[in-house]
Amino acid sequence: MVQIKGHMSPTAFKAWSSKAITLLGMSGSGKTTLASKLPRDTWFHYSGDYRIGTRYLDEPILDNIKREAMKVPFLADLLRSDSMYICHNITINNLTPIASFLGMIGDPELGGLSVAEFKRRQALHRSAEIVAMYDVRDFIQKSCQTYGYPNFINDAGGSLCELDEPDVIRQLAEDTLILYLKPSEALLNQIIERSLMAPKPMYYQESFLDQVLPLYLAENSLDGPEQIDPGDYFRWMFPLLVEHRLPLYEAIAQEYGVVVEADRVDDIKGEDDFLELVATGLG
Repeated sequence: MVQIKGHMSPTAFKAWSSKAITLLGMSGSGKTTLASKLPRDTWFHYSGDYRIGTRYLDEPILDNIKREAMKVPFLADLLRSDSMYICHNITINNLTPIASFLGMIGDPELGGLSVAEFKRRQALHRSAEIVAMYDVRDFIQKSCQTYGYPNFINDAGGSLCELDEPDVIRQLAEDTLILYLKPSEALLNQIIERSLMAPKPMYYQESFLDQVLPLYLAENSLDGPEQIDPGDYFRWMFPLLVEHRLPLYEAIAQEYGVVVEADRVDDIKGEDDFLELVATGLG
């Protein structure tokens, strides 16, 4: 029988010679910050979003940028004559090109997408995220055997809970210890406040969209999605998305992982603090 890493004891965790951990939680809960506090020479930092953007959505992202560039006659002439090329600069800390590709529903004059186009891009992201999470198994081996990293951390996207793909979570639980960074009410309010101030496109389940979009249209007396202000819709929708996601995170953690307080990330100074945090959660 395959062992689920979240069922190990604190003692077994500390004795685990090649640790592999998946960070689960809301965007803004401190996953990337926590991963960056671990020694770079002994921990391989795998960013799910980076893998999605640079491997599986690379071409769609660039095609989207090129379509926008072609609207500018000066740039269009240069692109047609192969006098210039366009590339993105996605990094672990700069995922803006992915967000810009996902876009938001609404008035095209305000940069909004039609529902059909939005769903098409969301479906592409879902497929890319699933494959990127399946890639974790190979990268654990590659990071150790090829690059010599003894430990591995999977900095998963906030939308991991949205995939509704049990086999993905099961494989991650077999290969890594799933660590859910659970935010306090205060931190959750901060995450919501930051997101409302700077709306950022993101992936979420199509069923959730189909549920909330009619409510927004009715509440605002709009005839159709093409009348939506994309930013206003996001600010209305995001608190509902948080409410939708929290039980999904909890369910994954309860069955496969361990829960730690996301508020404690700021107190982590290095590897020893991190390992103690995880061991305490397992206890």
